[in-house]
Amino acid sequence: MAILLSLSLSPHPLNPKPCLIPKTLSLSTANSTRTTLPTGTRRHLINKFTSLFLISFAPLQFPLAHSSASAKPSLSGIVNTKSWFQFFGNGFSIRIPPDFEDVMEPEDFNEGLSLYGDKVKPKTFAARFASSDGSEVVSVIIRSTNQLKITFLEAQDITDLGSLKEAARIFVPGGATLYSARTIKIKEDEGFRTYYFYEFGRYDQHVALYAAVNSGKAIIAGATAPESKWDEDGVKLRSAAISMTAV
Repeated sequence: MAILLSLSLSPHPLNPKPCLIPKTLSLSTANSTRTTLPTGTRRHLINKFTSLFLISFAPLQFPLAHSSASAKPSLSGIVNTKSWFQFFGNGFSIRIPPDFEDVMEPEDFNEGLSLYGDKVKPKTFAARFASSDGSEVVSVIIRSTNQLKITFLEAQDITDLGSLKEAARIFVPGGATLYSARTIKIKEDEGFRTYYFYEFGRYDQHVALYAAVNSGKAIIAGATAPESKWDEDGVKLRSAAISMTAV
């Protein structure tokens, strides 16, 4: 399905020169006071604020909206995540902001398992962490690249899904306001791995999304929060998303 993307969507064009950054981001964060909510309310908020991240992988039905003239450059600020807890998942690692808690449920771990020939139910999340009030969430999901784009060969790099502009139709939901998009190349032992970064808003939510491909699997990290909190905590959340490394 066609998508209308203008290079005027953000202060950064959708095909700028790749940004080269070291594999380990040498960038720290200030602690903040949080209010803990009852578990039921917190779970509701966590599900609400991760729903937009999941909607990103549904087929686009609407073109992306143009960003406002006041949109801020998405990589204008990141912090040092080296002191943060490093979570290792299946094929990836990611740094978790201080005071965020693991909110994976037991059923999340049971998904993806098959017993006695039953059809496997794909795991929704490979990792999910949230602030104490549940309004800010850092998640990782893993999808077969064939689920995102039909290809004859197994995708080995995210560029196999298309250019930064073309892949936006996979990673950015229809009707969203795209603030920025970047190609980032990370030096590894065997060369460079390409990552795509998108920052966008939809309704009252703000998302920073960072994705890579390894051996036919797309690994996507997303950090979400209400727009009202992004000015305060956006740098921290953006830093968490781009700390994800495919391993």
